[in-house]
Amino acid sequence: MSQVIKGKPVADKISEELVLEIEALKEKVIQPKLTIVRVGARPDDLAYEKGALGRCKKVGVETEVKELPEDITQDDFIKELQNLNEDKAVNGILIFRPLPEQLDESVIKYVIAPEKDIDCLSPVNVGKMTEGDKTGFPPCTPTAVMEILKFYGVELQGKDCAIIGASMVVGKPTAILLLNENATISVCHIFTKDSAKVARQAEVVVVGVGVPRLVKENWIAEGAIVIDVGINVDNEGNLCGDVDFDGVKDKVSMITPVPGGVGSVTTSILAKHVVKACKQQNNL
Repeated sequence: MSQVIKGKPVADKISEELVLEIEALKEKVIQPKLTIVRVGARPDDLAYEKGALGRCKKVGVETEVKELPEDITQDDFIKELQNLNEDKAVNGILIFRPLPEQLDESVIKYVIAPEKDIDCLSPVNVGKMTEGDKTGFPPCTPTAVMEILKFYGVELQGKDCAIIGASMVVGKPTAILLLNENATISVCHIFTKDSAKVARQAEVVVVGVGVPRLVKENWIAEGAIVIDVGINVDNEGNLCGDVDFDGVKDKVSMITPVPGGVGSVTTSILAKHVVKACKQQNNL
């Protein structure tokens, strides 16, 4: 019997813990604060922003949105970012990506203060994640994947895991985080000869490619665990993941739904990283 593993119980547990942590900080007259940096007003940015603001308000993290014009120059953007780096009241900075063409992410990632970079833009945090240094901030979505697996009691040590997708947003960091748990990893990308074959050999499959219902029943081994990070809109206007949920669900032991799976945990991780940053900045 397959189990649909939802994100809400995971998010709720993280939120309950954060409320207690933030209450303890407020007793010390410390207020965790997140600043979201948004260039323009893309619909997906606005949707994520709404969820993030709602989650932060629920647990007691102060928030601010810095909305910048879509045609902002690189120099002006960097000045805004440096001001946030220096603002003692701001503990966490989240820059919505992708940025417009005139802004060079390969430069900006070296400007953001690593201790405030709560979604792993800075190479310092990428390095810490690779080394397993817990003082860093891995990306929120891959961390949400790990929290779901942990919450539902999935033992990762020695497990054969396949990651479908090799982006720096999901695939690569998820592979590193799984490797840090002593899992054995295969990563499939656009040049992989037979992704379905690789996926079929895995006990845990994590999918994040942005292709609606790409992963079919014949990609998945009997009893596998499937984590679907994708969020797409199909031809009928319905939200769906990168996995053919209806085709796969009776074959697996566990599977996350879309919506209601990984995405619902990501904003809780965001708030958790703000609190962690706040504590580290205050030597707590």
